[in-house]
Amino acid sequence: MLDPTPTYEHILFTTLGSNCRLKSAQLIAAGNFNQGIHLLTSSGDFFLKLNFDHERNILQKEAEGLEFLTHSTFLKIPQTFGQGRVEDYNYLLTEFISSGRPNSEYWEDLGFGLANLHLNHHKHFGLDSDNFIATLTQKNIQLDNWIDFFIENRLEPQLGKAYFDGLIPLDFVKKFQSIYPQLDSIFPKEKPSLLHGDLWTGNVLCTTSGSPCLIDPAVYFGHREMDLAFSRLFGGFDAKFYDAYESLLPLEPGFESRMGIYNLYPLLVHLNLFGTAYLPGIEKTIKRFQV
Repeated sequence: MLDPTPTYEHILFTTLGSNCRLKSAQLIAAGNFNQGIHLLTSSGDFFLKLNFDHERNILQKEAEGLEFLTHSTFLKIPQTFGQGRVEDYNYLLTEFISSGRPNSEYWEDLGFGLANLHLNHHKHFGLDSDNFIATLTQKNIQLDNWIDFFIENRLEPQLGKAYFDGLIPLDFVKKFQSIYPQLDSIFPKEKPSLLHGDLWTGNVLCTTSGSPCLIDPAVYFGHREMDLAFSRLFGGFDAKFYDAYESLLPLEPGFESRMGIYNLYPLLVHLNLFGTAYLPGIEKTIKRFQV
């Protein structure tokens, strides 16, 4: 295996200059798509994310999302130092977030911070460009109507991919689409709010001061309940988080019953990324809302 040290040093030189010298490097995350490396340098600690995708600008879009959040919430967001391409690698160099124990205000701060983020509004649902959720393209064509945006930019692209990849049959597609006429009576009317877009426990870190830090966004302007529903999909956050959020931005009645519809999107994403183990959760929601 080739020594990656020269690549790390090249990235540090490109982004931070000749005064930043690498002391050590530790691989801390290695998935199917990305590697995460902790770099200890003469200028401090940094987090380096690498991938080998020559065709898509996933890390560029992640950097843009982090910058978007930085200017839109008081929550901690890792500082971005550089993004680009070196040899066969795409890279994103950010601040390294050292782990700590949550302080007594951790969950309340996260709830207040998310509400603060959702107070950033836009006249359209979507974004001025497409981005990614994990490694899947996330369409953000701007529309005035949430129902149209949710169907055309969220559900249909993932549903179509699952069908063409052979994960679901055509009759399942038709059953799924049969709930679309009901959506207008399910969702409350809301202004487009800036969303994190991939809000689950794995994308919230705890800093050494005990405060929450958001990472790995998939930002766009959408219905704010999307973030809250997503946060409940894989175990959920502490009740203090939801209480704090609603103390600033109360939800319309019936969120619990709507939550499954919102989570059809992340479940379809997981279906396309990881396979048919996520089909039962989708089927359960579809059966519940079928006429």
